[in-house]
Amino acid sequence: MALKEGVRLQKFLALSGVASRRKAEDIIKSGRVRIDGKVVTEMGIRINPETQVIHCDNRLIEPAREKEAVYILLNKPRGYVTTVSDPQGRPVVTSLLKNIEARVYPVGRLDLDTEGALLMTNDGELTHKILHPKFETNKTYEVLVEGMLSRHKINSLRKGIMIDGKKTWPAVVTLVKQKEQTSLFRMTIHEGRKRQIRKMFQAVAHPVLHLKRTAYGRLTLGSLKTGSYRFLSPNEVKKIFL
Repeated sequence: MALKEGVRLQKFLALSGVASRRKAEDIIKSGRVRIDGKVVTEMGIRINPETQVIHCDNRLIEPAREKEAVYILLNKPRGYVTTVSDPQGRPVVTSLLKNIEARVYPVGRLDLDTEGALLMTNDGELTHKILHPKFETNKTYEVLVEGMLSRHKINSLRKGIMIDGKKTWPAVVTLVKQKEQTSLFRMTIHEGRKRQIRKMFQAVAHPVLHLKRTAYGRLTLGSLKTGSYRFLSPNEVKKIFL
């Protein structure tokens, strides 16, 4: 995508493949970006990438030029961290992608012990749209928890429950299967708070035993095996927002 004069700095960094827009804002705040040699930390600065020189971590960042967008759906295994590097030396999700020239980034995160659908792309605009709460992008999970939940507790999860001092948005919670010691739910939320589903069930005293994301909107894993990935067509990408 060619950039026009007056683009916001964080958008420029995202479109240039430096990081997602949200991460780009953190990078700016930490003083890692220079414009024409001067460090900037303010949000909302507009730049002209055709005439100004932008560096991030001392690396020259050039304007994106009709960059081909790449969209990948990965079935993340447990035990992988959803980052491009890890200081603790744990396996990272990008190591599962083979022979891909484009520099792609995970869209949001899945916990180390959570598996399932994970989008990876170099499209900063799409990443922003999926992660920003105002777009209310639905994400669906299979949740196996300890014990049998009462109707009251299930309704509490549906209506919203207090975690970390803030009430969650209403969720779609469907009981799939119930046994004497465990219950399996299908749950759809559009928030992306850290460890949200685990905390929600913990709040009603039913710890999560296994968690798997199965869909973004109407884009599902289908028959994609754990640890495998596939490229998405434009029509499949549209399903994310349906």
